[in-house]
Amino acid sequence: MSRMATSSPFRRPASLALRVTTLVGVAMTLVFLIFSWVSVRSLDRHFAEMDEDELGVVSASVIQALREVYSGVGDEALQRAVRGHHGVFYYVADAAENALYAAADGPDLARFAANQSPVDLAGRRDMTIWREDGTSYRGAVIRVAGDASLDNNVYTVAVAMDIDHHLQFIRSFKRIQWWTIFVVMCIAILVAWFAVQWGHIPIRRANEKIRAITASKLDARLNPEEVPIELEETVASFNNMLGRIEDGFEQLSNFSADIAHELRTPVTNLTTQTEVAVGQSRSADEYREILYSNLEEFGRLNRMINDMLFLAQTENDSHSLALESVDLADTIRGLFEYFEAWVEEQGVSLQLKGQAAPIQADREMLRRALSNLLSNAIRYTQRGETVTVGLSQDEQTTTVSVENPGEKIPAEELPRLFNRFHRGDPSRQRKGDGAGLGLAIVKSIVEAHGGAVRGVSDDRMTRFEIVLPRSV
Repeated sequence: MSRMATSSPFRRPASLALRVTTLVGVAMTLVFLIFSWVSVRSLDRHFAEMDEDELGVVSASVIQALREVYSGVGDEALQRAVRGHHGVFYYVADAAENALYAAADGPDLARFAANQSPVDLAGRRDMTIWREDGTSYRGAVIRVAGDASLDNNVYTVAVAMDIDHHLQFIRSFKRIQWWTIFVVMCIAILVAWFAVQWGHIPIRRANEKIRAITASKLDARLNPEEVPIELEETVASFNNMLGRIEDGFEQLSNFSADIAHELRTPVTNLTTQTEVAVGQSRSADEYREILYSNLEEFGRLNRMINDMLFLAQTENDSHSLALESVDLADTIRGLFEYFEAWVEEQGVSLQLKGQAAPIQADREMLRRALSNLLSNAIRYTQRGETVTVGLSQDEQTTTVSVENPGEKIPAEELPRLFNRFHRGDPSRQRKGDGAGLGLAIVKSIVEAHGGAVRGVSDDRMTRFEIVLPRSV
């Protein structure tokens, strides 16, 4: 079951063209449907009002004809009541439901009058629609008061009108409208699709430029002015990313060259000494001296490899910190004791100034960073001078500074000192056994704690400062 879950196919998101086209199609469909419904309803209401007005006129004519009947003019008046009105039918009955007049053709108005409730002539908008013998009619039933001197003084009048021609027109209108909507929708969707494709042209051009970027062309950049304003931020972000990649690639290239240079020296020394040792027979003391020399080179290689592994581990897994409460003053005093013999040999003194409350940090990693700064300061301090370690603290950060007197380091060189294997002057040999990774390790450890490291130098001194948050 878990195998089936892991092997389920990945559903690719719909393309932008499909999304935009679908959205435009759905929106326009809803708009046209609403428009169609409103227009058909308006047309139907218009025909209804026309029919009802005409039926109202016919009803008035029939009522006038009844008055003539009351006056003794004769039944001919009822027959003339609807002359000039095509497709109009009516039926007249007295109070005893005796038919006074019934159309020879048309609907069965006698049955219609018997089944429908009378309406007020003024309220003829409430007329009824029905279908009979394949024909649709609209009509109403009204009551008409007759001569008060007669016993049968109330008449029933049913009026109806053939509305098939109106309904046929509405059906034809709907058909034409639906075809029009279909054609317009197809055109609109097609235009939307072409608009999206046209809008993607800057993206495709940018993609072509991106595909042309290789390891040898990392200095290439996209021009934000050549893309729509919506893509300007994306292009700027890509350019920034490409700049970081270029810097990282350049640093990696330099790092590879520096590794080759740094490893070549001890390997060359080992090879040369071994060739000399096996070149002729030597005494045991001579072999022992050569082995001691080789052991020193192996130790240098071991330290370099360990430093490189430490840097890789710190940079790739910067969150694996064993945090605990660390008293910086006690840690620094412990380092003073550790370097005591070397300091006496160099003729240098160590001094601690300031104080700080304990902070949350990885004790061993922080000790290593401070040790690298101290050893670097001791190495470049003249005999009789003092290396000063300072502590200061505010509500959020703790600052540790390591200062030693010495020659000024150019300002443009200070940031580069934290690069791996960096040398301010390539012709200058390093003092001691360092491989140029000490300050890079310091930077990696400090950044893993969420802090920062910087250097300051003038004609009198050089100072490196570590700024750490009080809690990581």
